[in-house]
Amino acid sequence: MGKLEGKVAIVTGATSGMGRATAVLFAREGAKVMVCGRNEERAKEVVDEITKEGNTAEYILVDASKPEDGKLIVDKTVKDLGEPDILINNAGMLSMSPLMDLSLEEWEKVNNVNVTSALVLTQLCVPYMKKKGKGVIVNIASVASFAAHHGFAAYISSKHGFAGLSKSMAWELGPEVRVNAIAPGLVHTAMVDSIGGLDVLQGMIDGCPVKRAGVPEDIANVALFLASDDSSFIDGQVIKVDGGFEC
Repeated sequence: MGKLEGKVAIVTGATSGMGRATAVLFAREGAKVMVCGRNEERAKEVVDEITKEGNTAEYILVDASKPEDGKLIVDKTVKDLGEPDILINNAGMLSMSPLMDLSLEEWEKVNNVNVTSALVLTQLCVPYMKKKGKGVIVNIASVASFAAHHGFAAYISSKHGFAGLSKSMAWELGPEVRVNAIAPGLVHTAMVDSIGGLDVLQGMIDGCPVKRAGVPEDIANVALFLASDDSSFIDGQVIKVDGGFEC
């Protein structure tokens, strides 16, 4: 019997990288998974991978920069899979504009994707979780929730805010709903490839004790732990999964 047997999980940003690995692992552990993303081809690939293993998943195409799409996700989940037990707020957007060049449009979009979408989905899912008497939310933050670097003002601000929101959620939604966040370090995903790949980030690899980049499964494994009863006394934490980069 899987650690998430009989649970219904929503995973945003689930068509690639950490979200995809989390969706596949959760399904293997018995959860029915709603795969959320923008690209239909990739969404179908994730659902096909899950169903070929004999597990259950559906997908929905949504845009995390549009808060109103949150209701579409929850409505389809309840209709097709059942009321949500687990919410993984993984959708994310990178911004590399220097502070003085940062437009309000980019600022608002980054914050909508990285913070507001999670707030909206949480507000929509929690009533179902409270009714069941139990629920789990895992937010995917970043090591950028703890420090700042040149040229990432919108991204870093959103991730700092996401860490704070996660703690506020834990205080306000307990005892029925536990909320924790994961702060990944350098994980090899499409987002990393979009800025030049691991070669341009070798300094981060050299600067962590394990001397390697993470893989999406490293994050999925921690998400599973936090979503399961194995972590029943862990709440309101932002857990670094970064190979020791920020230790």
